[in-house]
Amino acid sequence: EKGYETGEHAPGLKLGGCGAYRAAHHIIKTHAKVWHSYNNTWRSEQQGMVGISLTSGWGEPVDPHSQRDRDAAERYIQFHLGWFANPIYRGDYPEIMKNYVGRKSAQQGLGKSRLPTFSVQEKTYIKGTSDFLGIGHFTTRYVLQKSFPFLQVSGYHTDRDLAELVDPKWPAPGPKWLYSVPWGFRRLLNFIKTQYGNPLIYVTENGVSEKVQCTQLCDEWRMEYLKGYINEVLKALNDGVNVKGYTAWSLLDKFEWNKGFSERFGFYHIDFNNKNKPRYPKASVDYYKKIISANGFPNPREVMS
Repeated sequence: EKGYETGEHAPGLKLGGCGAYRAAHHIIKTHAKVWHSYNNTWRSEQQGMVGISLTSGWGEPVDPHSQRDRDAAERYIQFHLGWFANPIYRGDYPEIMKNYVGRKSAQQGLGKSRLPTFSVQEKTYIKGTSDFLGIGHFTTRYVLQKSFPFLQVSGYHTDRDLAELVDPKWPAPGPKWLYSVPWGFRRLLNFIKTQYGNPLIYVTENGVSEKVQCTQLCDEWRMEYLKGYINEVLKALNDGVNVKGYTAWSLLDKFEWNKGFSERFGFYHIDFNNKNKPRYPKASVDYYKKIISANGFPNPREVMS
């Protein structure tokens, strides 16, 4: 969407209304081709696994008693995660996506939906092409119904007929989009369990960046964020969600999309102005080391100093 519709990210194309859907369509078909290639050529010899990593927020209805808000929250997650996961696990785009994009395309006077369609053969070829699901997750939004008036230029954001809100009480230590809402992670993981037949899950990205450089490398908010989110993964495990592994994002500060080096997600601070790029551990390094060595939250009395 940012690469092919708004043009914010590389390759910077502004193919309004259809660019994001077309790009995603190619990604899904290409993923399936890679999976089949591995399955047919290498699996018997290597016994490896091939999956896909999808990043998704969680959408919570503003008013859980309002059917309109509940439907809007369902659209949020189906247009976000379901867009890619549904074809892979269930054989086609989510019905709600097909309905909404199809209807808005018709209102624009287009002869066919801006959302591409899979042939019967493609659906069969794509379904089941994941030995595990990688999940990147960072934040949550409250969602409510918002009808966008008929627009000649509709796109991914207006197709969904929803608005996203945040709670001003949510901590926001990093960029303006990343609020710390740990409970959304457990709900997302349970949604995956019920929606896609409890697949094997590896958490491939979960972490937080910092707005301002912390001169003392005292990133206590990162420790707080990780503690909250990892705790929700543990709750999801108790719910029966099949989470096999967790990866914090990220080891080092790095080049972050269109934010360059200004947004720092790392456990290790990198001095990008120095040609040797020296690395300095932030306080969260020691904290996360203890979680790794204990494979969970350690009992303070058991941790070696």
